[in-house]
Amino acid sequence: MVHGFRVWQGVAGGLLLMAVCGTGLARGEAGMVSRHARGTFTVNVIALSPPPAEGLSRYSINKEVHGDLEATTRGEMFSAGDPQKGAAGYVAIEVVTGVLLGKRGSFAMGQHATIDASGRKMTVFVVPGSGTGELTGIGGTLTITIADGVHSYDLEYSLPGDN
Repeated sequence: MVHGFRVWQGVAGGLLLMAVCGTGLARGEAGMVSRHARGTFTVNVIALSPPPAEGLSRYSINKEVHGDLEATTRGEMFSAGDPQKGAAGYVAIEVVTGVLLGKRGSFAMGQHATIDASGRKMTVFVVPGSGTGELTGIGGTLTITIADGVHSYDLEYSLPGDN
């Protein structure tokens, strides 16, 4: 299954292409400012045992993040299905600790992804209520891409009091 996970890892990270560039601003719902943080990351995925149940796999997933967000992440992923045959899914949760455009703290990211005959689908989101320090109240979504072997991110987020 570890070999199959390598295929799945590419699926999970290779959904969209985003360039590494500066921070952008946009007004969202109720006039809340939506900001963008962009950069790159490396990921270290290690199979964990025993698996939690027949048909499931479990992995540690840890990242080093650079760019507008300078951080490390620590988390776990559970997967099922057969990614080599193009039908699988996973869920993961990880804690991000570091500095986001000068603001220090941590927050949790949740993600789920599937692949099947209709294509790839992935959602990565800031877990509500998980922010600490200067990142208390953070909300948002993250887009992950892989281009030419480089993992990139685009975090669209908002913080209370940002104008």
